Amino acid sequence: MSKNQSLNFKGCSIFRYRIIASTLTGKAIRISDIRANTESPGLRDFEASFLRMIEKLSNGCMIEINDTGTKMRYKPGVLVGGTGLEHDCGKTRGIGWFLEALLCIAPFAKNPVAITLTGITNEETSLCVDTLRTVTMPLLKHFGISEGLELRVLKRGARPNGGGEVLFRCPVVKTLKPVNLVNIGHVRRVRGVAYASKVSPQVPNRVVDSAKSILNKVLPDVYVYTDHFKGNNAGNSSGYGVSLVAETTNGCLYGAEACAEGGQIPEDVGLIAAKRLLQEVSQGGFVDTSNQGIVLLLAVCCPEDVSRVRLGRLSPNTIKLLRMIRDVFGVVYRIKADDATKSLVLSCVGVGFKNMAKGIA
Repeated sequence: MSKNQSLNFKGCSIFRYRIIASTLTGKAIRISDIRANTESPGLRDFEASFLRMIEKLSNGCMIEINDTGTKMRYKPGVLVGGTGLEHDCGKTRGIGWFLEALLCIAPFAKNPVAITLTGITNEETSLCVDTLRTVTMPLLKHFGISEGLELRVLKRGARPNGGGEVLFRCPVVKTLKPVNLVNIGHVRRVRGVAYASKVSPQVPNRVVDSAKSILNKVLPDVYVYTDHFKGNNAGNSSGYGVSLVAETTNGCLYGAEACAEGGQIPEDVGLIAAKRLLQEVSQGGFVDTSNQGIVLLLAVCCPEDVSRVRLGRLSPNTIKLLRMIRDVFGVVYRIKADDATKSLVLSCVGVGFKNMAKGIA
């Protein structure tokens, strides 16, 4: 692939993955028709904030946006990384929306990354920080990213005013390891955390009892602890929710979550999260729906060997991502249906991506 040639995209779908792919490959991209036919055209504030975060991690990147925000050009620089970084994620999208992208690019920076993100820690439109810590980050260990990887919740922040704060640390790697995430095993236990800010300590207990009322019917080993924040550590708004994780005998993790919104009572939040978790387990993939994109993208960046991963139903964003991977990396996933488990096994040969910014030890 020539780095002097720009890739052209239209629309705002999988915006983060386009920027990530451009950053990793060093190829400039142009995106046009960004919500051009809507009442409020152009980039949203959280997308502009995401670009500012990439700027903080990079040296020499160029971002050009037209007056209406419907067209932009991004020319990546060198991923420098660094410690002591800070970024305000705003109040439109949760911190998890930004962290998902960081998990894809931070391992390939020149220096280890330590960044403090502020904003909303738990909400319905993006993964909460608890699910990222307990489900998404362990997936990176399969690729050889483990020592020094940390996500610590310093303050909770619920909608609408946020006020949450998390510290994210990530080591750098020279290359990734090919993965074979096919053998699922059987679910052996469920763990989780029910969190609450600026509400009665009894609220998360009610959430836990409600979730366990369903999960204990199918599995005896269920433990959900409570995490109650108050004072300055509770953020600027009251809120509560729960994050659940199902673990199998082969180390497969499924995540599901629910946050209180629209006047939902604690019992409803617990029931919703438990049903979502059972739905994820029933789909039969090694990776749950929310983390399909991260695994597929990292597998492409592996050495020139075959990586395989079992997935359940592909989400619409995953399908778009597979097409983008074909266009940017020149890699086409081989998809084989497994009728016995009603799942899909996706395999590809990595492009042999190496972190050229990282010095040889």
